[in-house]
Amino acid sequence: MKRLFYISFILISLFCSCKSKIDYLEYALISAGRNRPQLEQVLEHYKDDPEKLAAAKFLIENMPAHYSYQGEDINRYYELAYKIITSNLTPKEQRDSLLSISEKQFLGLEHRTIPDVKVITSDFLIHNIDDAFEKWKTFEWASHLTFDDFCEWLLPYKAVELQNLDSWRDTLSNYFGDAITNMVVDDDQYGTTYYTLDAVRNNIISKVKPLGMYNNSGYPLLSADLLHKQTFGRCEDYVNLAVLTYRSVGLPAVIDETPYWGRYRAGHTWYTILSDRGEELHAEWDVSSVPGWSFFQDKRIPKVYRRKYAINRERVVYKNESAYKYPFDLCQHDITDKYFRTTDVEIELFKDITPVEKYAYIATFNGKNIDWTVVDYGNIENGVAKFDKMGRNVLYLILVYDGNQLIPASKPFVITKIGEIRYIDLDWHTKETVTLKRKYYESNNVAKMRNRILGGKIQCSDNPQFKNATTVYEITSTDIPDIITLETTKKNRYWRYLSSDGTYGSIAELSFFTNDTTDIKGNYIYCSNATSAEASKAFDGDRLTNFETTVENDNWVGMDFGKPTEISYIRIVPRSDENDILPGDEYELKYWDGVGGWISAGTTIATDNRLQYNDIPKGALMWLSNHTRGWDERPFVIFENGKIEWW
Repeated sequence: MKRLFYISFILISLFCSCKSKIDYLEYALISAGRNRPQLEQVLEHYKDDPEKLAAAKFLIENMPAHYSYQGEDINRYYELAYKIITSNLTPKEQRDSLLSISEKQFLGLEHRTIPDVKVITSDFLIHNIDDAFEKWKTFEWASHLTFDDFCEWLLPYKAVELQNLDSWRDTLSNYFGDAITNMVVDDDQYGTTYYTLDAVRNNIISKVKPLGMYNNSGYPLLSADLLHKQTFGRCEDYVNLAVLTYRSVGLPAVIDETPYWGRYRAGHTWYTILSDRGEELHAEWDVSSVPGWSFFQDKRIPKVYRRKYAINRERVVYKNESAYKYPFDLCQHDITDKYFRTTDVEIELFKDITPVEKYAYIATFNGKNIDWTVVDYGNIENGVAKFDKMGRNVLYLILVYDGNQLIPASKPFVITKIGEIRYIDLDWHTKETVTLKRKYYESNNVAKMRNRILGGKIQCSDNPQFKNATTVYEITSTDIPDIITLETTKKNRYWRYLSSDGTYGSIAELSFFTNDTTDIKGNYIYCSNATSAEASKAFDGDRLTNFETTVENDNWVGMDFGKPTEISYIRIVPRSDENDILPGDEYELKYWDGVGGWISAGTTIATDNRLQYNDIPKGALMWLSNHTRGWDERPFVIFENGKIEWW
């Protein structure tokens, strides 16, 4: 709360002075309060060095938007964290321990913050400025930076909020800098930004051995002593480590991010470097990714923002003028058009909507109990909402503030690949029956795994080696029913699933039935390529574990029933992602009413691997939820030919 009050005070002060040219430096000095002499000492120190003085002014005048933890609790937390991550506990145990102390001993720590302008010291700031300048002026891989480049890509004393104001430049350069001293000096690659960075990147990987754990793990480790000792972390943790390490040795790097993917419930953070050819080279992931390689060619992205040190002054105006005050980061800058073609959109709002402010909000679909999530704001002019630089091939909805909450103010619409607007509207007069097999789009990996059942066979034999085996069913399509009827009256002791060559076995579940409701058990048997543990996964009831070997051909798994047994039905579950319709799970289908909400078409327990709903308005945007399990859910539209378009 202290941080929010302080920023609000500064923003109001800036706004009230808009009649004349704003002196951001003076406002920063005023806001420093009793810490003002520390900042003035920095300015005095550089009074005879115009370039460093300009750099110091840049840091100070943008400092009010940056903040750190307040009090000693964070130091106590880091002391405990240091003991944990340098212990003999496994990374998972370390993660669980940090999460436990975060929730039990340091709950709410993230709210106890203070602006840097009130606590930063002159010695700390001078050391950072001098060190950054030395790297810029000395190292060949930084010499291409302009002063403006330098201010954002190398100079800042922190890369992420709540980072400790400590000796990270010295610590990280000392720990990872040997990658540079050990580089081979040649007349070809030496001194280039890309190859210098790659040497440092590989050194980080070698020494830290990053291990991704993407769920909650306690407070991020943002002190100099802990950054390079992270035995586990989220993608963002290793992005922070990469950028800070690069800057510590004079390599220009920044953090880019998207608040939400265009077809996923979460966002993503990565890093970008500025090569000595002036190219911005993006890493798909964290320090494990090589910057400049192909960047997420299969992903749809509504917005890309850069975490700059400089304040986004347009967002300052928004914060002061808006009634709703969505918590946009004041130092995020929209760089979506640096990544791909974008579209400036103008969307006419519903006539019966009366916003209480001049701002509108553009949202994408999130999923799993949350529908629309804001990614940007725009201005309303004469009943039309305008937004700049929107990512294409994404589903959007416009929201406005009615004085109480954000409400829908447009039909859902898609910005197509060529930048056109296509509204999604339903036909109340024409109803149709829809048959659904999934609640989430099928990824490339899932499709490839599912295709491995093609050519698979169900065989029976009176011989455990399946000599003279009889094939009673062959899979010719991935669109198989939940329960497959076998056209046979054969009684045999041994029954198996034999995968086609080149498929490694690859099934999730296998069941045998004498009737269509009760599966029967025997002793599971398997090929010589497999182990007992691998074979058991075909019968463990878990669709996310798989029978699979490391050998391409001659893979099978089955049952020894102890005596000749007639099998009339089977269930074969291909490898998948648990987003297929699962018998026994509870589902609910909703469709968008075209105006402002979802209408439930009913909740049902699946009895098959398909769900059928009647009387759905034609062309409706639909959303299928599994109330029993899982997280992945996306909206979709069904065309007349039955093709599903997932959003």
